[in-house]
Order: sequence, then structure tokens, then C-alpha cells
Amino acid sequence: MENLRSRLKFGSKVEDVKLRRRKSQLYSRQEESPLNIGVLSVTVFCVVFRLINCLLVQTSFVPDEYWQSLEVSHRMVFNYGYLTWEWKAGIRGFSYPLLFAFLYKILQFISYDSVQLLIWLPRILQSLLASFADVKFFFLLQTLENQDVARWTFFCHMCSWFTWFCCTRTLTNSMEATITTLALSYFPLPGSKTHSSKKYLALVALAVIIRPTAVIVWFPLLLYHFWQEDNKLRLITHHYIPTGTLAVVTSTAIDCFFYEKWTPVQFNFLKFNILHGVADFYGSHPWHWYLTQGFAVVIGPHLPLFLHGCMLAFKRYKILLAAVVWTIAVYSVLPHKEFRFIYPVLPFCMVFCGISLAHLKSWRRTAAAVLLSANLIPALYTGLIHQRGTLDVMNHLQPLCDVGNVSTTRPQPDVFFLMPCHSTPFYSHIHCPIKMRFLECPPDLGEEAYVDEAERFYEEPLLWFRTSFPYKSSLPTHLIMFDVLEKEISVFLEGNNFVRAAKIFHTHFPEGRVGGSIFIYERH
Repeated sequence: MENLRSRLKFGSKVEDVKLRRRKSQLYSRQEESPLNIGVLSVTVFCVVFRLINCLLVQTSFVPDEYWQSLEVSHRMVFNYGYLTWEWKAGIRGFSYPLLFAFLYKILQFISYDSVQLLIWLPRILQSLLASFADVKFFFLLQTLENQDVARWTFFCHMCSWFTWFCCTRTLTNSMEATITTLALSYFPLPGSKTHSSKKYLALVALAVIIRPTAVIVWFPLLLYHFWQEDNKLRLITHHYIPTGTLAVVTSTAIDCFFYEKWTPVQFNFLKFNILHGVADFYGSHPWHWYLTQGFAVVIGPHLPLFLHGCMLAFKRYKILLAAVVWTIAVYSVLPHKEFRFIYPVLPFCMVFCGISLAHLKSWRRTAAAVLLSANLIPALYTGLIHQRGTLDVMNHLQPLCDVGNVSTTRPQPDVFFLMPCHSTPFYSHIHCPIKMRFLECPPDLGEEAYVDEAERFYEEPLLWFRTSFPYKSSLPTHLIMFDVLEKEISVFLEGNNFVRAAKIFHTHFPEGRVGGSIFIYERH
């Protein structure tokens, strides 16, 4: 009887019945397949898109793309290559070139160090990293917004012409933007479900190691995190201080090893660029340049959507807007300005653009088509046509390596670039130790009445030739110049038997000392 009562008794102590979960392949596919397919499809799309992006960018942008990365990496591995004055002054870190040096070392070890692999593998690596950041950005958007807004924001991000133009280049700014996008996916934004203080702070530290100015972008975001954190002391002692210390110690150890002496790169960078104003040597702009020109060019046709999105989502994403405004304001104070400096905040702007596009409702497909077309034209033009001559000329010089390696009656190649300094890549794009020179232009580091070599040449080219090459035997075998210089030095070229060997297109928009074409002259 007691057994019967216990069986019929209902109470709080009775354990719930647990159903055994079926493990058939049919059930597992239904539960796991949609997410896996979503991740896989987005990943494959981003990788393929960025690899195509990489192949369709065949132009030059700024000298740092080669001279502060690939040229340094080439010298680290193959023991020849040119180091600019920044490396002699110790204001550049080896952490970023070390990434490509690792690739070069593998190629050297397996004896596959062809010049084309040396040029393209670093860019392919940069493309893969950019595609990984794209994937993380998309899934961050899915946690912040609904599926519709996330997709339109991702569309805005992927069709940005300036991102297309920059993200696959071997620039520290490109890597800074990639790491910033990755760090944003772990940052504690309102509504984010993927935030991790350790991960985002580690990525921020890495960005600062690669380019110290990354601290400008992240300063307001770090303050926001500190303000929102309940346990502020723990955030400082367990995250800010350990991560910052580890980053400084690691980067300093790498730099001291390769400089072979004590070299505090971050301190030197600030001392030369901020305290001494050395960056001003490479040009200055009015304070409003980013407001009137720079930002409009970088964000491009997205600008109306960005402004509309700011009105729609100001309260929700005010910290991202604050980071954009702060970054532009700080860089506006500095005299030397470039488009690429504000590139890392572009993903922040895309959040507002996507929200705007999603809210257009019936007009958004038309707006998206216009946006895509308006970005496609500058992306393809700047990637395939504008300023491509300075890369193509290195392909024309590549056969000179065979002359230098084989003993013939022809003189050993001696190439001189009569162009604004650092106009072309150098040994990283020719990969043989033939003699090459260019017009030097280090900044004024305190000398009285200082005039760099490039400036002295352009002031009086013929006088410069007479003083630099007093004997015909000392003349180079090849001269590389923009077409605008040809007429001015024609007397020297004819008098010393220089004959034009090639004409290479460079740009439709020549400006100043940069011409529309590049001439290769060979001495006979």
C-alpha cells in the first residue's frame, strides 16, 4: 500500500523526467547545419572577394607601402635592401616587417624566392587577414542589429572604394585598420554578445605596436570602456596594465634585437613626429583639410548615408561617432595630413551607412545600386590605372638582373632614378643586387642651410649632373624619369648618348614633378 501511495504522490521533490537526446544524423544536421553553412558561406565569399580585390589593385599609393615594409623585410632576409632615414633614427618598429620577413625566409629556405612571389605573397597574406576581419565584422553586426540591417551594413563595408583601394596593400595603415576591425568585434559595444576585454585589448596593443598612432583611434573607446566598467580597479590591474606592459616589452625586445642596441621606437616616434615636427617636412595642409577634403574622399559616395545614419543611430552608437570625430579632430591639429591616416575609422562609419540604407525601405535597392556603381568606378580606376607606372617600370628593369649575373661585354647595370624620392619600389621588387640609386631626401635634422639632394637636383639639374658625374665613366647605364623632366635635361641626355628605351604610362593626372609617363633612358 505504501509503495502504491509513493507512486501516486505529486510534490515538489519529484524530479522532472529527462528525455534522452537523440543522436541520429538527421537531427544533428537540422540543428547544426544552418549556422555552419552561414559561417562557411560568408567566409568563402570574403576570402574570394579579397583575393580578387588583391589581384585588381596593381597601382602604387604612397612610398611607405614598400619602403617601410617589404624593403625592410627583404633586407632582413636577403641582406641587401635600402633602409630609409626612419630606420637609422630608430622611429620604425620591426614587428610589421617581421611578418613578411617570415614569408621571405620560407621562400628562401625552399628555394622559391622568385620576385613575383616576393611581391604578391605579402599582399595575399594581407588580403586573407582583411577577409578575416570582414567575417568578424559581419557577425558582430548580426549580434548588434537585426539580419536586415546587418546585411546592408556589410554591403556598405564591402563596396567601399577606399577599403578596396587600401586593405590589401602592405601599409601599416592597412594592418591598423584590419586589427581595429577585429578588435571592434570584441569591444563591449551596447548589445554586443561577443565582447572580451582580453581579446580586444590584446588586438589594440598589437595595433599600437605596428603603428603608434592607433592609440588616437582607441583613446575614446578605452575611456568609454573604463567609464562603463563596474570594477574599474580590476580593469586597470588585470587588463590595461598587464596587456600594455606585455606589448611594450615584446615590441621593444624585437626592435632591440634587430637594431642591435637599445631603441625605444614608440618614444622616438613621438619625439620626431610630435616634438620635432619632422613629419611637416613631407608637406602640410590647413587645419580644415580633413573636413573639407580628406574625409569626403575616404568615405566617398557613402557620405549622404553616413550623415543620415548619424541622425538615426546617434544615441545607440554615439561612442563610434565620438571615435570618428575625435580621430579627425586630432589629425586636423597635426600639419601633415594624408587620406590613409583616417582609414581605420572607416568601418565605424559603415555602421551608420548600413542603418541608413536599411531604413530607406522602398528606395534602398535603388540606393544600393547607385552606391555600388559610384564606388565601382573609382575602385577600378585607382586600382588598375591611376599611378601604375612606378610599379610597371620595375618589371621593365627586371631583365637587367640577367645582365648583372652573366659575365658579358656589356657594362654592369647602374640604374639611377631621377624622380621625387621613393617614387618607385626598390630591391624588394627586383630581387637582385644590381647597383641602383635615387635622389635622397631625408628631412632636416638640425643642419644649417639644409637642402636635400632631390631639391638641389630639381633646382639646377644640369649643374647637379656636372658636379655629381664629373667623368663619363661614372655615369649610370640607365636613367629613370618622369616625362616632365625630359625637356629640361635633353642637352645632357644627347651629349652623353642616352637613348630612350621605353615609355610607360603612369597617370592621366600629372602634377608638379610627377608626369603622366615614365621614360627609361639607356646609355650607348
